[in-house]
Amino acid sequence: MPDPLSHRRKGIILAGGSGTRLYPVTHVVSKQLLPIYDKPMVYYPLSTLMLSGIRAILIISTPQDLPLFRRLLGDGSQWGLDLSYADQPHPGGLAQAFHIGASFVCTDPSCLILGDNIFYGHHMSVSLQEADARTTGATVFAYHVLDARSYGVVEFDADGRALSIEEKPAVPRSNYAVTGLYFYDKDAVQIARDLKPSARNELEITDLNRVYLQREQLHVEILGRGSAWLDTGTHDSLLDAATFVSVLEKRQGLKIACLEEISFRMGYIDAEQVLRLAHPLRSTNYGRYLKSVVENGPGSPG
Repeated sequence: MPDPLSHRRKGIILAGGSGTRLYPVTHVVSKQLLPIYDKPMVYYPLSTLMLSGIRAILIISTPQDLPLFRRLLGDGSQWGLDLSYADQPHPGGLAQAFHIGASFVCTDPSCLILGDNIFYGHHMSVSLQEADARTTGATVFAYHVLDARSYGVVEFDADGRALSIEEKPAVPRSNYAVTGLYFYDKDAVQIARDLKPSARNELEITDLNRVYLQREQLHVEILGRGSAWLDTGTHDSLLDAATFVSVLEKRQGLKIACLEEISFRMGYIDAEQVLRLAHPLRSTNYGRYLKSVVENGPGSPG
């Protein structure tokens, strides 16, 4: 089995925050531990990193929620991963992840994903692995939305090159929102250290991305109509995401963000390990699905 540390890019899942928009359901538990249909929310960003080929991953959350993440995910070895954990004592902006995770990332390239973001699409794994293969600069993903005022917004020139990035503009210059998935080269930690807090006293990820834009090292990948990006920060979007996953899984008979299946199809674990993981779940649809994955043999990870 390949060494989980042989792939140098480090992954970070930012799963902190108080989740006040989802009160009262998040009053005592992190929103990233809430179910999205048949899996905890954190499985989805974790699967995105795995499909990128990233296996050394840091999960950042609040001191009170970290024990629950540890209980759910462990050290990741059951999936061929190497999971670490770090506290976020108070929310300080998305770029704060590189302050908290500085010793984890060190001078390696990295990928940051927000713990409440779900990505899906037929060619998604190809786009992820292409972004991972870039050794210089940064790659972000843009998605066309109806109302971009709540997001970081990227503006393009006539040739499709990024001209500007603006955080939550009152008058957006485009309908393309920057999603919560960011690939960076080895400079990200130092750039984050040099950032000044914004007017809302946060280290903005848009400011970090703007540094790469000014360096002419920002690649913006547009997620087209065949892709889905779901931000599950409200009650309605939480329900929408669960419905989306439910409809696809029931229609296709294939699971989304099934970590055991992804690990198996990526070659991180073998069939025997999948069956061991399936055994405690043998009376559930999830367990029966894992058994069918082994019976059908390795294939595309999705």
